Amino acid sequence: MHENERQKIILATVQARPVASVADLVEITGASEATIRRDIAALHVRGVLRRVRGGAEAVNPPEQSALLGRPFSVNESRNLGAKRAIARAAAEMCSDGEQIIINGGTTTYQMGPHLVSKRLSVFTNSFPMAEYLIHNSRNSVVIPGGTIYREQNVVLSPFGGVVASHFYARKMFIGCQGIGPHGLMEADPLIVQSELALIDQADELIVLADSSKFRERTSMILCELGRVSTVITDPGLRQADRAMLEAAGVRLVIAEGKAEAKRGSASVA
Repeated sequence: MHENERQKIILATVQARPVASVADLVEITGASEATIRRDIAALHVRGVLRRVRGGAEAVNPPEQSALLGRPFSVNESRNLGAKRAIARAAAEMCSDGEQIIINGGTTTYQMGPHLVSKRLSVFTNSFPMAEYLIHNSRNSVVIPGGTIYREQNVVLSPFGGVVASHFYARKMFIGCQGIGPHGLMEADPLIVQSELALIDQADELIVLADSSKFRERTSMILCELGRVSTVITDPGLRQADRAMLEAAGVRLVIAEGKAEAKRGSASVA
């Protein structure tokens, strides 16, 4: 990991909590303790964080923890028709009795109404998804421990947890900030760490992303395209992006928005 990127992660982590220990930062970045201490010292000299015994703290900590990226309330209405069609196609891939993981996000959240009649074991870090399924279905719902991030409506911990580390899933449904040749992208290091802790515990990684996500880029790569089993998107996907997914061996499902409103159809490309 490049020094500039590593220091951005350190700053974001420190900003999200009262104090980040050296051990925390070693775990998050994968760097050595000596490297982290040097980074903290350099950032302290620049005045962007404060070095404390055993770690670092924010110079101006926020009143409430926040993650990088747009809030849930802002994203929820963006490309809503496409998100609903994509979510319906995703829910149709779930069979009664399966264990699944649904990560927080505005597209994955739209799966909720289509899971009501199913009998699944659902692990989710999405507060609104958990609440919806608890009140409207008989699915088993498991949530992780961690910090509540109100703006994104998720519970995150970069260190996983006992429940998360032992939950096996047939399928993991996940959104993302962007998709490109290098893989799935996210905006916040804590989201990356949380999702990495779960990806390898699912047989299939299924990405729910409207076509606009193929034009967005962030500084953090979650995983390479080769780890993705299926991408569900809308008909607006560019031919170049289709070719990119095909070259990576990713199954592509196109969810038709207009058809979804009538009969909920999806086609495999």
